[in-house]
Amino acid sequence: MFKFIHTADIHLDSPLHGLERYEGAPVDEIRGATRRALENLVDLAIREQVDFVIVAGDVYDGDWKDHNTGLFFVAQMSRLRDRRIPVIMISGNHDSANKMTKSLRLPDNVEVLSHKEAQTATTPRLAELGIAIHGRSFGNAAEFDNMVLNYPPKQSGCFNIGVLHTSLNGAEGHAPYAPCTLDDLRRKQYDYWALGHVHTRAEVSADPPVIFCGNLQGRHIRETGPKGCYVVTVDDAGKVQAEFTSLDVFRWDLCTVGIENALRIDDVFNSLSKELSQAVRRNENMPLAVRIIVTGRTCLHDHLLSDPIRWTNEFRALALQESQGNLWIEKVKFQTFPTVVADAEAAPDGPLGALASYLKELSADDEQLVELSREFADLFRKLPGELFQDDDSLSIEKPAVMRRWLSEVGPLLLNRVAEGAQP
Repeated sequence: MFKFIHTADIHLDSPLHGLERYEGAPVDEIRGATRRALENLVDLAIREQVDFVIVAGDVYDGDWKDHNTGLFFVAQMSRLRDRRIPVIMISGNHDSANKMTKSLRLPDNVEVLSHKEAQTATTPRLAELGIAIHGRSFGNAAEFDNMVLNYPPKQSGCFNIGVLHTSLNGAEGHAPYAPCTLDDLRRKQYDYWALGHVHTRAEVSADPPVIFCGNLQGRHIRETGPKGCYVVTVDDAGKVQAEFTSLDVFRWDLCTVGIENALRIDDVFNSLSKELSQAVRRNENMPLAVRIIVTGRTCLHDHLLSDPIRWTNEFRALALQESQGNLWIEKVKFQTFPTVVADAEAAPDGPLGALASYLKELSADDEQLVELSREFADLFRKLPGELFQDDDSLSIEKPAVMRRWLSEVGPLLLNRVAEGAQP
């Protein structure tokens, strides 16, 4: 019997994105979350007395800003060396050979598989255990060939493990690197496939086990839920038991607050309080960043959207009060709709009435919305690319998106115009 850890996508020293700096938010503290998660991984390996550790790519988030990133990794691998635990790793698209301009000699318990061709690990301890680990690192940040086709044949009499940084045949939000199919993997007749690159944990196949372990630490709102590694135990008959263990130190979550029946702003706060409490419980009271999505058709729509900055900070204040300083609001998205106005005469008179009527007319006309989106096209081309990676995409060519924007901007605009018109 033997035991090993399968991890990937550590992204050491990657900044955690999206949490705005505001009073009480631990922006500086959470920048060290990937380091603490790696320390937890090493602690687990030592505690479980594993025979070896597999890292399926993206130890680093890219080229180091300085050598401190490398020094920290060396220190953690040295802890494993002191316990005689080998580490077999490959590089991925973020730390491919052509991206890394800095490097340090790694402890002798770490073997990095070649980026020039697929190979079988040569660490002596693996031969003693009757294990053959096959894999290949990324030479380039964008590898679009099917690497598996050139992986070595399985070694008879050994437990064969394949290590691959891949999107398989496609994964939402991930570039299609080292593409292959599940059948491609099965044809190799390996006993276990340790996959990396896709940050969402997934057990793709049970026979043989084909597993994406996910990343070690969530870094933004698109990486919600527990993050960690798999502890894999193989008995003398070759039967595999793979168990996920969370190792993250900071989490991200989404809270949808429905306010369809809310008549007073206190109703909104009561609903928000319940959702935040549930988020804290399902994340085991860990430090948590939450995105709030307020939904529903409500008479409070204009009230909320006329001053979103105020209400965002009111929600942040509530979170700080109710979580003992352990929960922070990453962002608030107001996705409410106004209740239907029964009487057209309820609209304001004069210029404000004309503006309100125009916004209503514009929102109902898809052709005008498409034309409006063209007016913004040049501006959008100048925006930073990371803005378009948000899960609520900025697809301005879609009338539904423009209509949503108008429902949010309309109350704010009318409020600002009204304030400017006051003597």
